[in-house]
Order: sequence, then structure tokens, then C-alpha cells
Amino acid sequence: MFQKIAARVQQIRTGRDLRQFILFLAVGVLNTAFGYGCFALLLYIGLHYSMAALLGTVIGVLFNFCTTGRIVFRNANNRLLLRFIGVYIAGYCFNLLGLRVLVAAGVGPYGGGALLLLPAALLSYFLMRRFVFAGEPS
Repeated sequence: MFQKIAARVQQIRTGRDLRQFILFLAVGVLNTAFGYGCFALLLYIGLHYSMAALLGTVIGVLFNFCTTGRIVFRNANNRLLLRFIGVYIAGYCFNLLGLRVLVAAGVGPYGGGALLLLPAALLSYFLMRRFVFAGEPS
């Protein structure tokens, strides 16, 4: 799998794929701000942090699905939501495993999280493109 990802990274260096990946990253920044904004607003209106985190995550994922699908991959097919959530779960597992390895190697969790940002973004992009929006307009 890592060989396929490395080959895809080489392909990203070309025009359309590079623009799409940069757009994916930019939309990711928007999605992060929106998700945190939801969390903060829910805290502000008095919800317990655990409920604010849960609702903020659910609202954030739905928003992310819409923005990533429509803006990055030019697709508004709501039937792809479960695949999208599956990619989020895979990304979570990747980050958790990566953090476990890095922390065991002596890297702190903050540094480990920072080191995993780009590999996690690349993995998410490839999985979205391959398993969520494969064969769909882009």
C-alpha cells in the first residue's frame, strides 16, 4: 500500500492533481475552523465538553463531507457518506498507530502529531480519491 501511495505522490506533482491536492488542503483548513467553531459555540451555550465534542464532530464531519465532495471532487452524491466516514475512521487509526510508534521512539505527542500532519493528509486525500469519489467527476 505504501508503494502505491509513493507512486501517487509522484503523480501529484503534475498540474491538475497538484491543484486538487492543494484545494483539498485549503478545504481542510476551512473544515477544521468550522468544526472547532461548532465545538466552541456548543461549549459557549452551556453544553458539557463531552457533548460539545460529540455534536461538534458529527456536525463537522457532515460539513466536511459537503465541502470536500462539492469543492474538491465536484460531487454532491450523499450516498457516499458512509465511505467518507470510513476514510475518517481509517485516518484516525493511522494517526493513532503513528502516534504510538513515534511516542515509543521518544517523540512527544505534540511533535508526533505535527509529524503526522502531512502523511495523514496525503493518506486521506488518496483514500477519498480512490474509495469515496473514485470514478466520480473531479
